[in-house]
Amino acid sequence: MRKIFSFFTLFLLSGACFFSCSKSSLKQSVYVDKPFIQDFSVKYYSDTAKTNLLQAYADRNGVIKILSKEGIQHPSDGRLLYHGSIVPDNSYRFMRDKKNAATGVYQKQFVYLSDSVVFSNAWAGTLFSRHTLPAAKIFEGGKDFSFLISDGKSLQLIKNSKILWSGSLQNDEILGIRYDEETNIFWILGNKTLSKLSAENNLSKVFEGSNFTSFDIFDKDQKIYIGTTDGYLVYDPVTKKQVGEINKKLPVTHITAIQAIGEKLWFGSNEGAFTLRDSGKFDYYNGERWLPGNKVIHISAGPGNSVLVLTTAGLGQISFKEMTLQEKAVYFDEQVRSRHIRNGFNAALDNMKHGDLATGYMSDSDNDGLWTSMYLGGEIFRYAVTKDSAALQNCRESLDAIERLYTINPVPGFPSRSFERSGHINNLSDPERWQHSPEKEWDWKSTTSSDEIIGHIFAFGAMAELVDDVSMKSRAVSLIDTVMSHIVKNDMYLIDFDGKPTTWGKWNPKYVNAFPTNVGDRKLNSSNIISMLQTAYYFTKKEKYKTKAFELMNKFGYYENMMRPMSAIGKAPDDADEHAKNMSEGWNHSDDEMYFVGYWGLYRYAFNDTLKAAYKKQILDHWQAERPEKEGAWNIFTALTGTNEFDLNEAVWYLREYPLDMINWSIKNSHRKDIELIEPNFRRQTTKEVLPPDERPIKRHNSNTFDLDRNGVGGTSEESAGDIWLLPYWLGRYLGVISSPVK
Repeated sequence: MRKIFSFFTLFLLSGACFFSCSKSSLKQSVYVDKPFIQDFSVKYYSDTAKTNLLQAYADRNGVIKILSKEGIQHPSDGRLLYHGSIVPDNSYRFMRDKKNAATGVYQKQFVYLSDSVVFSNAWAGTLFSRHTLPAAKIFEGGKDFSFLISDGKSLQLIKNSKILWSGSLQNDEILGIRYDEETNIFWILGNKTLSKLSAENNLSKVFEGSNFTSFDIFDKDQKIYIGTTDGYLVYDPVTKKQVGEINKKLPVTHITAIQAIGEKLWFGSNEGAFTLRDSGKFDYYNGERWLPGNKVIHISAGPGNSVLVLTTAGLGQISFKEMTLQEKAVYFDEQVRSRHIRNGFNAALDNMKHGDLATGYMSDSDNDGLWTSMYLGGEIFRYAVTKDSAALQNCRESLDAIERLYTINPVPGFPSRSFERSGHINNLSDPERWQHSPEKEWDWKSTTSSDEIIGHIFAFGAMAELVDDVSMKSRAVSLIDTVMSHIVKNDMYLIDFDGKPTTWGKWNPKYVNAFPTNVGDRKLNSSNIISMLQTAYYFTKKEKYKTKAFELMNKFGYYENMMRPMSAIGKAPDDADEHAKNMSEGWNHSDDEMYFVGYWGLYRYAFNDTLKAAYKKQILDHWQAERPEKEGAWNIFTALTGTNEFDLNEAVWYLREYPLDMINWSIKNSHRKDIELIEPNFRRQTTKEVLPPDERPIKRHNSNTFDLDRNGVGGTSEESAGDIWLLPYWLGRYLGVISSPVK
């Protein structure tokens, strides 16, 4: 069978084209870029050693006031990515003398509960209603400036300093009060009971349970939601019964606060906040991407379209803003250009102190060439779509950086990993890889990987094809020829300054085919080198590249390696060498990145239509394996084949759900009760369904989207949107599967 296959492959790949790849009669789906709701958070931190926070509200003017045991506070100087603080509120100087136990909003104005009175500075200060519960700490406004107050044991209904009714719950502590304007009923929650005070001032117990913590009336379905220490339950006032079982399939089951805000029901917990979607699933807000601390003590409606989530450590104001994908692209473009361009490279911002952007520096990386190539690719597609001169200048600067990787070291045709000014090698992350450059005052990083090479060829090919600047096109083609000549000349190896192949720069058959057939590197390296050789031939027309590609495919089985289905990839057999075993302990997501970036040249610059059809089959097979990850870039790269099915909705979901805050905060999801964990597996998929990008750790495309947690000290770095977000967005725009914005 092997001889028959080899003969057929030789015949098939000799350059003859037996059929043309006809385009499908069906057009690809296109996402129409209409405004969607983008959420983001502004955080205000409190001095926890001096301040004990209790409640936070906003009035009709958008003013936010925070009650603490130490007095009224307010947020100061916060905006997206720039932390604010919580400071004493001195706007009404005589308020400092009041012993306020609670605050709230009545008719969208601030009202306060002290040890003797309910009062307000609104209505010209005329609200001043006395009570006789010195330890009062809970109150709720009712009809015509009546207020029901409680000290946790007793209840008083007051109006204009008159006690209209008083009473108490039997054998229960009062936790909260809500007023239903429709029925003129006050609802009272105890530790184990739900009671109501009717319009006729009749108090009655309507429901019993245990471990109640908080509650609210949800206008959307006219039901009462009661939080407990182990989930929440729903009570129907009409049927006077509990609806279904207690819901424990939640991000966190210990509920500390419940608040209905508009069409949403919000829950606070001791591990963040979450809100119920119409689908029955939850949007989860955990970690300092969203909140100053995770222990939620109060939730209320904020100014505009926002929600105030008060924690023991401060206030998170979660805002919801209409935005198109292009507007998000503009935001991320500013993020990249303002603090992520280092010598033209697309760099991360590292060594920050608690998310303070002003304290970080742009760091070098093993993958400076790859991350920059991916950002450059996105800017090339942006320029191809918009002809924006700013995009062209961005391309020029990144090309300058990548081009210099080839000239700053003394090895002909060899690209450095990175470069940096000399004199600081010991301050770099891995000084042993750095070498002094012939250029004074500069050092360069050696041991370049295959990751960088496939990234370079992808970007150079896209530039040579799509950028109409003659000089830049010429430089891109020259760089393709430079690095590929180096590889072909050196027997399909990338040779470093020491005359030896780098660890990963190996495409020689002796190396590639030494891996067992089910080890991913055998398929990956075959796919990448054919992509690179095709790109080199397409733009230089030098026969050596085409000849070498067909030699590798026909004589050395690279075509067979490439066509092997992803389902065959797994752990090396027991009799394999240690290198193969180490390379196949689990699914390598860096390999996915190299595959898909390489698919641009593999498919687009195919030698003939017969190969193009085969490559499409290969790409779609890989995409099928990747579908559970809902990876925006891989779905959109798949669209370059012209296929009608490439999970466009999931790609757009990725783009829409990616957070505006790309700081690497600590994130925790592994404790969640609303996710379905699956058994450990080769692909390292942890849950049945992948979480939205704004609920999981920030990830580049070479990482596992199913990682649930990011532990350690958070807020020490910010990733660049250049490769993570802008590449898939602008590729989608170029391929025409994402439209320009529409009203």
